[in-house]
Amino acid sequence: MFKTTLAIAAAALTVIAPVAATAQDAEAAAPRKVLQPINYSQQEDPENILLLDLSNGERVAIRLMPSWAPNHVERIKTLAREGFYDGVIFHRVIDGFMAQTGDPTGTGQGGSTYPDLEEEFNFMPHVRGTVSMARAASEDSANSQFFIVFYPRFSLDKRYTNFGRVISNMDAVDRINRGEPPQNPTRIMQASIAADNKPTPAAPRIMTEAEVTADDLNSPIS
Repeated sequence: MFKTTLAIAAAALTVIAPVAATAQDAEAAAPRKVLQPINYSQQEDPENILLLDLSNGERVAIRLMPSWAPNHVERIKTLAREGFYDGVIFHRVIDGFMAQTGDPTGTGQGGSTYPDLEEEFNFMPHVRGTVSMARAASEDSANSQFFIVFYPRFSLDKRYTNFGRVISNMDAVDRINRGEPPQNPTRIMQASIAADNKPTPAAPRIMTEAEVTADDLNSPIS
């Protein structure tokens, strides 16, 4: 009886061992996605730095991370080079959470004419300064809108495509006007890729009313 039990156990191991080995071989053969660390230098790899010139007079630099989300990074670069984001407002800005932009209609319902993107969720956390793609209910509905996180929101991890990080002037992001939408929204005056060396756009002119004098009040109505 004891010998019979050993024989059955040995036969079972003979069957299981190749299956286990095959699973291990498959896992070893599958390429693991490597997510590169953030390069905070503005002098290196300017092709992957997005510059946002804001209506508050500040310039924000964002490091784009193709190793995290290649298709989303390519979309952002394409739209920036086409001038798509120029003049677009931050239409949804929630204090302590994030500032969202990228909709030319300013309603949160718009996007580009390009097709929506398939999700590229990754394990990079949504920390302060994270730049992530906005989407509708479908995981594959990101198009042109993105948001910048004010404070860590780890509940967004692996639910929204994290594709970059603010590497310069996060203070300017903190000064984006709040509201859904804000009464006086902050705008992206120009979005550009650092490698293109676009100059900072001229500050918007503030129109002021001419001073009214006593002579103006006493002058006849023509």
